[in-house]
Formats: sequence, C-alpha cells, structure tokens
Amino acid sequence: VQLQASGGGLVQPGGSLRLSCTSSGNIFTYDAVGWYRQAPGKHRELVASITRGANTNYADSVEGRVTISRDIAKNTVYLRMNNLEPEDTAVYFCSAVSSIGATYWGQGTLVTVSS
Repeated sequence: VQLQASGGGLVQPGGSLRLSCTSSGNIFTYDAVGWYRQAPGKHRELVASITRGANTNYADSVEGRVTISRDIAKNTVYLRMNNLEPEDTAVYFCSAVSSIGATYWGQGTLVTVSS
C-alpha cells in the first residue's frame, strides 16, 4: 500500500488549500483514513479522519475550518482547509488503517502559512 500526499504550499493567512491523499489500493477497504500534522518541535497530531462509513472527526483546533472528504472512485481522501492561520504551518501526513489493524503512512506535504 502506498499513500501519496500532495497539495501543500505557501499560503497567506486567511487563505485556503486542499490537500490530497491518493492510495494505491481501494480506500474503501480501510477502516479509516486520517490527516495528521507535525509542526517544528511538536508532536504529530491528528487533524481529521474519516471512517469507512464516512463518519468524520476533527481536532478542536481546526473544527469549522477544515473538511475531510473522499472520492472512492479516485481512491483519494481530501483535506480542505480554509481561513488558514500561521499556527497551521506544519508537514501534513495522511495515514490509513486497515481492517486487520495495519497502519500505513504517506510522505508528508509541507503547508506554510505566512504573509
């Protein structure tokens, strides 16, 4: 299984980005797919996740500004981020958990929020 994250970049405060996580396998087979982020000097934290049944979960710090969604036909999970703040600057990773408990990680994509 390979997960390919993309869509990061430099954006001004208040701006928006959409990150994509494309799987080499069928994303519907995963129990859940999540987006995590790791800022310099900080631990990796969960940003948002979506289960096979399309239940979503968001970190308090991004609630209302971030939407996780998926396109099963494209084997892709998206993270739409609006009203970005400098505190959102981090490397963003996607992760998938299989039905047997295996966890897969993609490479990160850097998001920098700065004027």
